[in-house]
Amino acid sequence: MAEQYWPIFRTWFGHIPEVHLMKAEYVEVVAVFLFQKIMTSSEQITKSDIYTFLHPWLGDGLLTSTGSKWHSRRKMVTPAFHFKILENFVDVFAEKSQILVDILKTKADDRPFDFYPYITRCTLDIICETAMGTAIDAQKVSDSDYVSAVYRSGEVIMKRAREPWLRSDFIFRRSSAGRQFYKDLEIMHGFTKKVLPERKLSRQSMKPKTMTQNVDDFGKLTVCWCFRRTIMTNVIDLGCHVSGRKRRVAFLDMLLEASEDSQKLTDQEIQEEHTIFLFQGHDTTSVGMAWAMFLLGNHPDVQEKAYSELIDIFGEDTQRSPTTQDLNNMKYLEMVIKESQRIYPSVAFIGRTLTQDVEVGGYQLPKGAMAMLHIRKVHKPEHWPDPERFDPDRFLPDRVQGRHPYAYVPFSAGLRNCIGQRFAVLEEKTVLSYILRNFRVKAVEGMGGAAQAVELVLRPVSGVYLRLTPR
Repeated sequence: MAEQYWPIFRTWFGHIPEVHLMKAEYVEVVAVFLFQKIMTSSEQITKSDIYTFLHPWLGDGLLTSTGSKWHSRRKMVTPAFHFKILENFVDVFAEKSQILVDILKTKADDRPFDFYPYITRCTLDIICETAMGTAIDAQKVSDSDYVSAVYRSGEVIMKRAREPWLRSDFIFRRSSAGRQFYKDLEIMHGFTKKVLPERKLSRQSMKPKTMTQNVDDFGKLTVCWCFRRTIMTNVIDLGCHVSGRKRRVAFLDMLLEASEDSQKLTDQEIQEEHTIFLFQGHDTTSVGMAWAMFLLGNHPDVQEKAYSELIDIFGEDTQRSPTTQDLNNMKYLEMVIKESQRIYPSVAFIGRTLTQDVEVGGYQLPKGAMAMLHIRKVHKPEHWPDPERFDPDRFLPDRVQGRHPYAYVPFSAGLRNCIGQRFAVLEEKTVLSYILRNFRVKAVEGMGGAAQAVELVLRPVSGVYLRLTPR
C-alpha cells in the first residue's frame, strides 16, 4: 500500500484516522507545526496512541510524557549527553567490544553463524554499564531473561497496536498476550529496580571532598555534578574523589544527583528515566549494528575502504582502545553507519497525534488524527537516487549540502528527536571498528537475509548470518 499510494494516504483504525506521510516535505510540515505549537502555546506535543501501550513498561518519562513534564525532563536529561560524559563512556564501549571480538574469534572458522544474538548481548552489556554503572556480563551468558522479555514485549505492543480489541485494558489483561506481557514486566522492572538502592548506598559512602575540580580530573573516581544552566548550553563540571579508586560515571548517577539537587525526583521518576535509557539504548543500537554488518558483508569494497581508514588510524594494532579523537577521525565508517540507517532505520516509523487541523501537501489533516511518519519511505525515493543501493558516499559533505533537512531522519525529527543519537553513533563506531580491525566479514546468502519485522524496532526476522575470517 505504501508504494502504491506514496507519498500520502489515509487509513482508519476504528474511528481514528491515520495519515501516513512518506515525503520529507510532509514530515517537515508536521515537525515544524508541532515545534511552533510547543514554543508559542501551552498545548502539548502528543505522541500517537501506540505510546500509551508503553506506559506500563516505561512509565511517564521522557519518551512518553508530554507538555511541561516533557519540557522539564528533556532539560534535566540533556546534560547526561554532554560530550564530556560521552568521552567517559568510550572506555566502556571499548571494553565490551574487545569481549565481543574475543567471543567472535571462536566463530571465525568460515562457517556461518547468526551474528544478531552476539551483538544484542554486547549492546546490553554496554547499556547496563553506562546506564547503571554495573557490569552484568551478558556476553558471557548464553541466555538473558531480560533480552527475551524485551523481544516478547515489543511484539506484544505491536500486536496491540494492530488489533483494535486489544486496545482495551480490560480485554488485554485477560488475553494470553497481556498475561505474558505483565510477566515480562516483572522481569524487566526487576532488572532495573534492584540497582537503584545499591547505587544510592554507593554514592553515600563516596562523598566528594570538593564540588569544583577541573574537568581534566573527570573519570578518575566518583562523580560530583554541578549543573550550570545558561541560555546557550548546559555544562557539567565533574570532580572525582573516592579513595584512589576509579569509579565510572553512569546515567543513573546524573538522575540521583538531580534528585539530591534542586530538581527533586522521586524514586519512581528516577526508575522511569533509567528504564527508558535502557530501552532506547539497547534494542535500537543492536539492530542498527546488525544491519550495518549485513550490508558490509554484502559489499566487500565498502568493507575494505572502511578497514583502510582504520589502518590509517590504528596501524596493524587490532587491540588498541580508540580515543575520542580516533572515533572522530572515522569519517568513512560514520558514513557507512548513516547509509545503513538510511536503508534500515532502527525505528521504521514514528507517530504524532495532531492537536489541531494541519494542511500538508494540499491535504487537510484533521485534529485528532494520527500522523504516521514513515522513516523508511522518506529515506527511499526523490531525494535518494537508486535508493536500494548501499552507497556511503551519499554522505560526503558536498553531497549532503543542499539536501532537504528532513530527507534523512533515522533519529526522528523536530523537537522530540532522539536525545541519545551521539551516544549511539560513538558506540556503533567503537564496536564496528573492533570487528573490522579483526575480521573480514561475509554475509551468507540464503540464511537470514534482508527480511525485516516492523516491531518497536526494525528487527531481522531470521537473524543475520555471517562468515568471519581472521585478518
